[in-house]
Amino acid sequence: MKAIMVMFDSLNRRLLPPYGCDWTHAPNFSRLAERTVRFDSCYVGSMPCMPARRELHTGRYNFLHRSWGPLEPFDDSMPAALSREGVYTHLTSDHYHYWEDGGATYHTQYQSWEFHRGQEGDPWVGQVADPDIPDCIAPREGIRWRQDWVNRLHMAREQDQPQAKTMASGLDFIERNHDQDNWFLQIETFDPHEPFYTSQHYKDLYPDDWDGDHFDWPPYREVEEDEATVRHMRHQYVALLSMCDRYLGEVLDQMDRHNMWDDTMLIVCTDHGFFLGEKDWWAKLVPPWYNELANTPLFVWDPRCRRAGESRSQLVQMIDMAPTLLDFFGVDIPADTQGVPLGPVLADNAATREAVLFGHFGGQVNVTDGRFVYMRGNRLGDDYPLYDYTLMPTRMADRFRPEDLQDTELARPFGFTKGCPVLRIPAEAFQSQRGRAPHPSMLFDLENDPDQNSPLQDPEQERRMQDLMVGVMLESEAPPEQFRRIGLDHLVDF
Repeated sequence: MKAIMVMFDSLNRRLLPPYGCDWTHAPNFSRLAERTVRFDSCYVGSMPCMPARRELHTGRYNFLHRSWGPLEPFDDSMPAALSREGVYTHLTSDHYHYWEDGGATYHTQYQSWEFHRGQEGDPWVGQVADPDIPDCIAPREGIRWRQDWVNRLHMAREQDQPQAKTMASGLDFIERNHDQDNWFLQIETFDPHEPFYTSQHYKDLYPDDWDGDHFDWPPYREVEEDEATVRHMRHQYVALLSMCDRYLGEVLDQMDRHNMWDDTMLIVCTDHGFFLGEKDWWAKLVPPWYNELANTPLFVWDPRCRRAGESRSQLVQMIDMAPTLLDFFGVDIPADTQGVPLGPVLADNAATREAVLFGHFGGQVNVTDGRFVYMRGNRLGDDYPLYDYTLMPTRMADRFRPEDLQDTELARPFGFTKGCPVLRIPAEAFQSQRGRAPHPSMLFDLENDPDQNSPLQDPEQERRMQDLMVGVMLESEAPPEQFRRIGLDHLVDF
């Protein structure tokens, strides 16, 4: 048996034809839906990039205990477990966060890996002289902004762009190994994550009359630009989406050419969505986790049951990917796993769970039962207590500073830390949120208000969703301060 995961970053479900979009050029996503099962109630878990990937490896929520960071010494890694049981594992990716301090323990869980340089200010090409940066709407300051423009000078040809190299590498692995057994390939591209850099022929699919300054890297804030600017940015995104579609098609072609559908699982997924002006927001992290961000696309082909062209409505998440792959290869699922294998869901339409949590460290805690979404706001603003529980004190691109560690305490083990006490380090929310008023609590009925335009005032439903939220938080061993900061500690007997 073999398995391929094609993972995109910031892939918006609402812009894919299989989910109802009729204006984007993405025929291979339509073709994918005909060959797989489409999931309609797939929700994010822990956001953003590396927290989601910790869930991919461990099958456990991340955001209640820790912000962005590496795998912990006590974490069970799905690729490592596969490798121990004789399944060859390979990662090919241009997602440069894997090679920073805050992601440095992920790629080493695979038996081999490849890294393709150049995405979003990746410190790749060394150049002392400043690059020629055009006038831009919402320009950014800092090293990453400058470096991105240096990198662009070296990838004008499509074959030199990181996604193209990542996909070519994955296709090469398939070509060399399609007749071998027992392997897992993860092809992971940073696209269509911002900045939305791509070749002109993809942009030509979405002509507009834009004559303003350069704009392909939206800020993380409310929309201040006019509708023409918003439309132009959407065109930049969907041009990159069409590039993703092209290379997805090459993976499908490869599976067709080598008759791999009989013995190869295929998973196509993403970590979260991205606001492109909807609800007057750009990007992620700063806005609430509305469904534009939280309800993500997922497609799965399982050769054991051969279900294709169907859909499923069960609640599923990234935490289900690890047990799904372990189950597929006949490898024991660790006891600490919160996710469920999707094989029975695909084959027999089996149930998954009553509710799921989602959010990011220090932000709203959100819960959905598939019909209602409840977003529980932080009642204390920047004054609430928040702690990282970790044995790996690193953030996105660097280690914790000595001054960050001055008030560190040793906390008792959690049930999933395998007897290890952990560091309890005072923490802050993501920088993009600091100084902002906390979002209010909101309840939405997706059946009657699918676009989440009108928060529901229903105390009985709100209390029911609070009970669901507290139940999953308790199952996840959320620390006491997580209940206090959202004002639900009165529902818990500590």
